[in-house]
Amino acid sequence: MKYRQTQLTVGELATGQPLTVPIFEFKGRDSSAPAVFIQANVHGAEVQGNAVIYQLMSMLEQFDILGDIRLLPLANPLGINQKSGEFTLGRFDPITGVNWNREYQAPLIDIPKWVEAHKDLDSASFIQAYRATLIGICEEALDNEWGLSTGKRLALNLQALALDSEIVLDLHTGPKSCKHLYCPEYDINAARYFSIPYTLVMPNEFGGAMDESIFCPWWQLSDYLQSQEINFDIPMSAFTLELGSQEYVDLAEAKIDAKGILAYLSHRGVIKDTVLPEQMPRYACYLKDYKKYHAPLSGLVEYKAPLGRVLPAGGVLANILRLDLYGTEQALTPLSLEHTCVPLLHFASASVHQGTELYKVMTQVFELSYLT
Repeated sequence: MKYRQTQLTVGELATGQPLTVPIFEFKGRDSSAPAVFIQANVHGAEVQGNAVIYQLMSMLEQFDILGDIRLLPLANPLGINQKSGEFTLGRFDPITGVNWNREYQAPLIDIPKWVEAHKDLDSASFIQAYRATLIGICEEALDNEWGLSTGKRLALNLQALALDSEIVLDLHTGPKSCKHLYCPEYDINAARYFSIPYTLVMPNEFGGAMDESIFCPWWQLSDYLQSQEINFDIPMSAFTLELGSQEYVDLAEAKIDAKGILAYLSHRGVIKDTVLPEQMPRYACYLKDYKKYHAPLSGLVEYKAPLGRVLPAGGVLANILRLDLYGTEQALTPLSLEHTCVPLLHFASASVHQGTELYKVMTQVFELSYLT
């Protein structure tokens, strides 16, 4: 057995029982190889990432592991247990209403001042000092004298652990979704390794998500050093992998995605064994071109546009059925866009209010070249 299992305490229930997250750790044999942090199921209904971690751990037991790998399935015990009838509601903290994946700590560093104070360090010490500063910010926030919300405490504990690695993968799913990847622009080449057909290319902007909390402070540091004509290769990689639809487990698909993760880890030297990426078409768009389409009226929805396929301009996204308007032309309303797009996900329910975020679609799509 190559791994050891521990747990991370992230809070307490009202009755005093601790909220804990399982941690599986594979110890690498080369301290110079990148360390890896992978978590899944921060949103309660998004369970497929746990299946990917299961398949990944099963494979890792057969590989020569160079870098330390830390895996946290079931990363939000409160959200996972937030049930209503047969549905899991765990996307938002039920106490505050805040999205569980928008609670991470912003990079609050005066970078010019920090660089001036550490400019005499060698490269390795400089990187380690900046990492320690970021972890320290999380630890200080955890000790807030005014206390923390449940979601903030969970996020800070996870973030502090993730910051101690060079590679961070956050495994999610959509409501009804095809696979897609969130990837920072500086690291776009990495998208060619995962077994994921669509990539959203992210700017250097912090919106509260785990991946942004990891790469934004390093990207900001790099931008500042570049402005001072100092070359600096960003030592951190962080991605969000959207692995299909919520409330659904598919072990065969999980194995495909685990192989894609292994291909990336092989490329980065985390495992010694060679794992080649799947040869498949991969497409991308910039995050600014990833558009939300809101329902123009309420009603019952027939979702028509296939996810992960090009929808020509004027093609039908969905039909809205209004039985209260039976006998009129408004009883059935087709919805379409004037732009060619690729729908990636749609709302889970067939009953919607006016203004519901009905679809998310990629526009201005371009192809990522194959690896050679």
